[in-house]
Amino acid sequence: MPDDPTPTTPDSPDLGIVDGLAQLSFLVQGVLGKVAAERGLSIVQLRLFGVLRDREPGMQELARHLGLDKSSMTGLVDRAERRGLVRRAPAPHDKRAVQVSLTEQGQEPAREVAADAGQRIHALTAHLTHGQRSQLVTGHAEI
Repeated sequence: MPDDPTPTTPDSPDLGIVDGLAQLSFLVQGVLGKVAAERGLSIVQLRLFGVLRDREPGMQELARHLGLDKSSMTGLVDRAERRGLVRRAPAPHDKRAVQVSLTEQGQEPAREVAADAGQRIHALTAHLTHGQRSQLVTGHAEI
């Protein structure tokens, strides 16, 4: 997968919506993989940062966001907690439940990862017009 993907040109073959979206997904996942690897993170850890950037979910909600089972979620949070990146606290609405949040030490890498990934993903769409970008963001692209 090239670092700087070539945009589709008028004479490029039409891959169709399924192939086009799959190819876009591969490009985005490749970018996220590089961003994570450059910081010694797994993609799941990078996604954990993404979820925790603006919320403090419970473990079950976090597991749903990340598509993980309970034991995998516990292991992921345990490792991040040992690194000082996240903390667990009793949920205010239910003392049996646990909420997960970024620590001060975890907030800076989360911001850096988001900014870097955002910049690189933005570069993937550099060839799109403003109208095409708006359609992509709102999900109202004409097919």
